[in-house]
Amino acid sequence: MNDTLFSGTTIKPLADRLRPQNLNDVVGQDHLLSEKAPLMRMIKAKKLTSFILWGPPGCGKTTIARILAHETHLHFEALSAVFSGVSDLRKVFETAQNRRRMGQGTLLFVDEIHRFNRSQQDAFLPYVEDGTIILVGATTENPSFELNSALLSRCKVFVLNRLDESAFDCLIERVETLYEHPLPLDEIGKNYIKQLADGDGRYFLNLLETVLTYAEPNEILDKESLELLLQKRLPNYDKGQDSHYNLISALHKSLRGSDPDAALYWCARMITAGEDIKYILRRLTRFASEDVGLADPLALVQAHCAWDSYERLGSPEGDLAVAGLVVYLATAPKSIGVYRAWNRVRQVAMETGTLMPPKHILNAPTKLMSDLGYHQNYQYDPDTKDGFSGQNYFPDGMPRQTFYEPLERGFERDIKKRLDYWNELRRKKQKK
Repeated sequence: MNDTLFSGTTIKPLADRLRPQNLNDVVGQDHLLSEKAPLMRMIKAKKLTSFILWGPPGCGKTTIARILAHETHLHFEALSAVFSGVSDLRKVFETAQNRRRMGQGTLLFVDEIHRFNRSQQDAFLPYVEDGTIILVGATTENPSFELNSALLSRCKVFVLNRLDESAFDCLIERVETLYEHPLPLDEIGKNYIKQLADGDGRYFLNLLETVLTYAEPNEILDKESLELLLQKRLPNYDKGQDSHYNLISALHKSLRGSDPDAALYWCARMITAGEDIKYILRRLTRFASEDVGLADPLALVQAHCAWDSYERLGSPEGDLAVAGLVVYLATAPKSIGVYRAWNRVRQVAMETGTLMPPKHILNAPTKLMSDLGYHQNYQYDPDTKDGFSGQNYFPDGMPRQTFYEPLERGFERDIKKRLDYWNELRRKKQKK
């Protein structure tokens, strides 16, 4: 019989062979697993409470749950919310109840728990409350948004970190110890693989396994060889989930903080991850009107021009127009004067929505309207001495209010001077 891919002894993947067997072997999560950290205290007390592990892929969520179950002598039961439904949950709960009657507890690990809908999440509540199960949920998404409040109120949330360089170095040492020889990589190659892994320990080990499997004897792979062998995966990014909102928030805050370099970085992160550039342009246009405002009236013009340029050029040529807009907005003076004024005036408009305009500013196309006082004593401002009449334009009986308060910043500095001048003329005219 000829050899096939499935002939011979099956060897476990490297990530499985190096899976930690105790919490001291878990890398990159010392804030949770050090001597006095929360999870280690649970181990020492031999008492677990239900909790949620929130962190990126490949940071050790499943491994931690398995070790905790072993250390506290709980039966480990695992489910994936992607492949399980209510019927699967019922079976798990029934088995856990039977196991409890026999004197053994159950740690139920639910991977991607955010995939369960609200009613499915509610199914956990009575079994968590009465201690039938210790629930350990794993999620890559913000639990505040993805898990219902009833479940969150019964579970602590522990945040796991993406793996950093020191954690990757520790994994490299373990791999080299397991294989009893150095990796066929120089420092540039190692750094390149760390970059590709992007904080994901499991993916990092898979990359190293590929290198070890396909490198020729005595070969040291350079960066070009690695690029051909490993290919480059897209960054971990879901346009409908947490990373989407985190990165646009980072872009917005960097613009508001007048940091063009950080703003360019976050914009590039979104574009290289596959974000719809039209979404970015919508947010940048909003920023131009909301955060820059009249401190630089050209900001909105620049936003429209950049959008039009991208529509005409497409990507990648049009990306430069977006980058130019990002730099322009980051370096522009900022004012939310119009934004604040609009919020204030909307509230007042709702409260005074039935008041009529004063009659002197209403046209009088008919004799009846003229007899009723429409348009009487109206002053045409361009014909006045100062080009400013100072008449009242608010409803009769409604005191004058100030909604727009320009700042001493950018173009609004000039606007403020004009308004101060007109306010002084108005005050003088009212004294006469």
